[in-house]
Amino acid sequence: MLIHPQIDPVALQIGPLAVHWYGLTYLVAFGLFMFLAGRRLRHEPYASMTGSAAWSRKDIEDFLFIGVMGVVLGGRIGYCLFYKPGYYASHPLEVFAVWQGGMSFHGGMLGVVASMVWFAHSRAKPFWQVADFVAPCVPTGLASGRVGNFINGELWGRVADPSLPWGMVFRGAGDMPRHPSQIYQFLMEGLLLFVLLWWYARTAPQQGRVAAAFLFGYGVFRFIAEFFREPDAFLGLLSFGMSMGQWLCVPMIAVGAGLWVFFGRKASAR
Repeated sequence: MLIHPQIDPVALQIGPLAVHWYGLTYLVAFGLFMFLAGRRLRHEPYASMTGSAAWSRKDIEDFLFIGVMGVVLGGRIGYCLFYKPGYYASHPLEVFAVWQGGMSFHGGMLGVVASMVWFAHSRAKPFWQVADFVAPCVPTGLASGRVGNFINGELWGRVADPSLPWGMVFRGAGDMPRHPSQIYQFLMEGLLLFVLLWWYARTAPQQGRVAAAFLFGYGVFRFIAEFFREPDAFLGLLSFGMSMGQWLCVPMIAVGAGLWVFFGRKASAR
């Protein structure tokens, strides 16, 4: 049985200024996006595009800016709507109290989708071309965020069998060993999904299929990880013994699979 190291969430303190590890993991995520997106410029079909259709480094920088806005706004609004709608309806001003915590991946994803719609329209690019470009660059950022969750000792897993070699006791979660679900998500939604998407994207599949594979892959891996992650105390398990995270993944899996089939048939019909 392991004990969580209880790392100080503040990485650096300079007078009244506190730099948190979680904030640093966000910076790492954005840096990885810039690096990987730069590599994507060398992949087809982007490498062979010319003229106004061509992608540039400035496109990446501009999208990162609006994408960050989408993540932050969408993540916060999504948390308020998906997880505590009644509370925030009664306390609307607390929606802006981001320092109290509360972000939703699924809300952040919807925020990024909105950012992609705006970016595609403003640059006269097909939406699915933008989505395919972005999708393989996202999982490493998700992995970075899970590292931040582990450092903070938050979003821990469900109680594990005491014989589990990597079972871990987290501060504030009692004395029983738990699954380090943050690490599971780091490995599945982060590293494994990245490897699979990056490889698949290099095969230059039909437009739209990379984004569809992201939706399906993340939905499946997150659904699996939720079996080991402690559900939110104020929600518990919902219908059919599934967590809110799992219910939010169901439409992702369905839409991802449906789009993948749709784009394949669309290409075959040409």
